[in-house]
Amino acid sequence: MSIRNITYRLFVLLLGCLATMAAQAQTDAQFTQYWAVPAYYNAGAIGNTDFIHITAGSRLQWVGIRHAPMTFGAMADMPFKFLGRRWGVGVVLQAETMGLYRNTTAEAQFAWKKNMLHGTLSVGIQAGILNEVFKTGSDLRTIDGDDAHTSADDAIPKNDVSGTTFDAGVGVMFTHKRFWVGASVTHLTAPTITMKMGDDEEHVYEFDTGRNYYFMAGGNIPVRNTLFELLPSVMVKTDFNAFTAEATARFRYNRFISAGVAYRYNDAVSAMIGVDYKNFFFGYSYDYATSAISRASYGSHELFLQYNVKLNMGERNRNKHKAIRIL
Repeated sequence: MSIRNITYRLFVLLLGCLATMAAQAQTDAQFTQYWAVPAYYNAGAIGNTDFIHITAGSRLQWVGIRHAPMTFGAMADMPFKFLGRRWGVGVVLQAETMGLYRNTTAEAQFAWKKNMLHGTLSVGIQAGILNEVFKTGSDLRTIDGDDAHTSADDAIPKNDVSGTTFDAGVGVMFTHKRFWVGASVTHLTAPTITMKMGDDEEHVYEFDTGRNYYFMAGGNIPVRNTLFELLPSVMVKTDFNAFTAEATARFRYNRFISAGVAYRYNDAVSAMIGVDYKNFFFGYSYDYATSAISRASYGSHELFLQYNVKLNMGERNRNKHKAIRIL
């Protein structure tokens, strides 16, 4: 078998793996600092304190590997009162690239709230659009001259194809001053995105988006007679085909600086640091892969910046902590 043929077969294998991961694992981004952006995964996490939260961040995954995932996310949420009841409203934006795929998400969130058991129960919904682009026309490089491939293959789009569909999710969260716990489902309708080139109805391609199920929980445990707090958290994700779980342990000193470690099952170990200063929070994390991918990658980097604006809700805030994102 020729070197060209071997190279081509390896390329096809890699492309297939990337496409499978994009379709099954990373329609939702994998954030190591999930505890800082719970509203990204659960619409019930919005509006739980008397603050407007504005958050932006980026993740560079598997640095050193060409076309590895890169994600940008931006979120904002706030509480408001209507008809004598407290509600929450928010928005989530995401743009991600992975191999030949580009996906963009824009969704609005709304949450109903009820005070109970010395905490707040929040039930949220989200709805918006999900756009997928398959950049075969501008980025795909094909090889001619052997029996394994021809650039005239009708199965390969000759130009970039894209499609947009309706997307929705639902989540529930209970927040107490000492802990929080939530469960949610994203891509609730399991939408199928039909991708095509403009008005071309002859060459149509489909991208299936499966439901993702999440469970998250965390705590805020003061260390007696010190200015330290222990901030444990966990997140479990599954689509009933693949499973991911991670546990995080952080310490915070004087509600100013925090640091911790995390482990993601069969994937990575992480170190992180965060700083709270006035109305700002800055968080950074580094992942080192525990799988064979560490031989080709220098790790993954993640940055988040959050700005919090205090609101006057005309009532005493029952939740004394600054925000569940930065417990």
